[in-house]
Amino acid sequence: MAIKNETELYQPVKAYFESQGYEVKSEIKNCDLVAMIPGELTYTIVELKKTFNLQLVFQAIERLKLSESVYVAIEYNPRKKLGSYFSWRDAVQLCIKLHIGLIGVQFYKTKKPAVDILCLPGLSPTRPKLSKRSQKVRTEFELRSGDFNIGGSNRRKLITAYRERALRCVVVLSQQESMTVRELREHLKDPTVALMLQHNYYGWFERVSRGRYTLTAVGVQALIEYAHIVQMP
Repeated sequence: MAIKNETELYQPVKAYFESQGYEVKSEIKNCDLVAMIPGELTYTIVELKKTFNLQLVFQAIERLKLSESVYVAIEYNPRKKLGSYFSWRDAVQLCIKLHIGLIGVQFYKTKKPAVDILCLPGLSPTRPKLSKRSQKVRTEFELRSGDFNIGGSNRRKLITAYRERALRCVVVLSQQESMTVRELREHLKDPTVALMLQHNYYGWFERVSRGRYTLTAVGVQALIEYAHIVQMP
């Protein structure tokens, strides 16, 4: 059966990596899926696509600047060819040459999807040096309290570490008519709360006097929109 969206690949691939002892989170710095074993410094990136194509290959090559362990995951049907000009064997050989892992996900009508590791990532002597963005991926991963997105999503509001911090501020402010920056900083144990209030990226906060803030109507609405994330103190 053919899948309609690449987001359908996320849960099976996530479950596979979790079964191997990884913690998994989605949509980290434009990476569909990031998997990390607690306590280890390295992490794995997986890019999800419905079919194997050049766009996916180029995307995976770009991800090698962030991690030495990169996979691509696509729907897998060993009885069908990938396209008019290449086979599954061709795709595996190409990924091996590029030192990229390939994951195939088989979908069934009456049972759970099966995840097959068609080839593993490999270390290359010519692999590009990891960029500074590599640490940013790890930092964003660690600052998120959970996995609130779905890998492969498009045009959806992502729950980032920054949005989580802003939501915690909304929750605290909702308990008072207004609060000072100092009160919020002490309550949240967040030294950067003043900048977040000043920038007001989401339009959730309003300054009522010098150093004192309250919630806007949009901020109050955020409590409802993100009720599955926020926890009232």
